[in-house]
Amino acid sequence: MRQIVLDTETTGLNPRSGDRIIEVGCVEIVNRRLTGNNFHSYINPERDSEEGALAVHGLTTEFLSDKPKFAEIANELRDYVRDAEIIIHNAPFDLAFLDAEFERLGFPRFAEHVAFITDTLVQAKEMHPGKRNSLDSLCDRYGISNAHRALHGALLDAELLAEVYLAMTRGQNSLTIDLAAPEENVTQEQVVEVVSLADMVILQATSEELTEHEALLDRLDKEVKGKCLWRVEPQTATN
Repeated sequence: MRQIVLDTETTGLNPRSGDRIIEVGCVEIVNRRLTGNNFHSYINPERDSEEGALAVHGLTTEFLSDKPKFAEIANELRDYVRDAEIIIHNAPFDLAFLDAEFERLGFPRFAEHVAFITDTLVQAKEMHPGKRNSLDSLCDRYGISNAHRALHGALLDAELLAEVYLAMTRGQNSLTIDLAAPEENVTQEQVVEVVSLADMVILQATSEELTEHEALLDRLDKEVKGKCLWRVEPQTATN
């Protein structure tokens, strides 16, 4: 399935009070690889940005005055994201603005055009409870350079989030479910996850580690007054 990492910039914080989207940036991932098939557009919101928002994104009313209105890019955006998994950091914020823009055009809600939506902020809080999980914090945590991020930008932030998401989910692609040709009478619940070793790096124990391991087993032998479980050879079944 295609994955689209999406971010927006807006004139303010509340679409209900008339704040609008001024930039949309999307980054495509296929098979956990960035394809370069991205979507990006600045948008004329037909209103000024609030002072606090302008300090964050730096997109002035003058700069946006000759950019297309959302209605002019809406169909292209819908076609681009259609049936994909959408990955957003703090999804409720962006979805509220997208839904408001879609509602103005008489479109169904944004989520109805895509397969499903993944919120990386929710994921990060589950993986790193009690820690800061902003995009900048996650970049620091996963060693992703964001030194060029002086101001927020939808495409730049989507590119950073794509790298963060791939780092957060590294290793998950080694778990696959083979559903191609299930045997007769085998239910979905009986299909077993298979671990692929194709990309796995195997590190051999050093001589020092083997010595420490043997010393530990010696101590266990002494405690059980015999052979510990890890030194018992499994018996071969006979007919």
